Amino acid sequence: MVTHLNSLKIIFIFMDGLGIGSDDPARNPILDSRFPFLRNILKNATPLDACLGVEGLPQSATGQATLLTGVNAAEAMGRHIEGFPPARLKKLIQDENLFFKLIQLEKQPTFANSYWTTDPHSIPPRRQSVTTVMTVSALGGVRGKTELLSGKAVMHDITRWTTHARGYDGPLVEPEDAAGHLMAVGEENDFTLFEYFLTDRAGHSAKPEQVFQCLETLERFLIKVAAFAEQPNHLLLLSSDHGNIEDNTTRTHTENPVPLVAIGKGADSFRSLTSLTEVTPAILRLYED
Repeated sequence: MVTHLNSLKIIFIFMDGLGIGSDDPARNPILDSRFPFLRNILKNATPLDACLGVEGLPQSATGQATLLTGVNAAEAMGRHIEGFPPARLKKLIQDENLFFKLIQLEKQPTFANSYWTTDPHSIPPRRQSVTTVMTVSALGGVRGKTELLSGKAVMHDITRWTTHARGYDGPLVEPEDAAGHLMAVGEENDFTLFEYFLTDRAGHSAKPEQVFQCLETLERFLIKVAAFAEQPNHLLLLSSDHGNIEDNTTRTHTENPVPLVAIGKGADSFRSLTSLTEVTPAILRLYED
């Protein structure tokens, strides 16, 4: 499958645990003066409901599945589900995922994240997140060490610092360089997904130094990636599955709406959305037009 030079190219950055928080800087660390770009794009973001009409705090497995299928996964499962998706939710993801639907439209999707593996076809089923289930089922495998070290993938932590515990002894990369790698992948595909889940981990930690380190990396990374949307027929999207890091008064998820940031070609198509269920259908409509 080959992308057309003049076709729409989308980079979708998925950030786990990022909600639209309070206007109080003492409560919402995103409002810190060190993060003007992140603060500004969230201020102008479209708020999306992540509770999905289901009682309880929204969780990652059902929230991500909803975002990337257009199906209300929490309603289908009868509850919010955290962590790795169980068998019935995996089946929903495999049948309804965005990658599969894009391939049906003869578009080329990809997952830009690298896994620290030399065998991208053997991710243990018990360790498959929503994005992994989608990628393996639709594309057959993920990106691994080879792609990462050649600049054709991005580690989930952006700078590769978590790989040192797994045997990587190479240099870290600057957030701006990682952004360049993501943009290069975006140019080679119609739709490129990148997942960053350290926002959720930082929020759960309740450690200010971890939260601010995470946000500083994101600030630098996003400033660079935003240039992708300045090109003709290019769109940058950013969204989340539930809130967390935006509220430093709790270590749990929040019921806050999550942001949908859309910059570039077709951005206006996302302004009227109200729920996680509407994101995948809106993306597909852009490619159908």
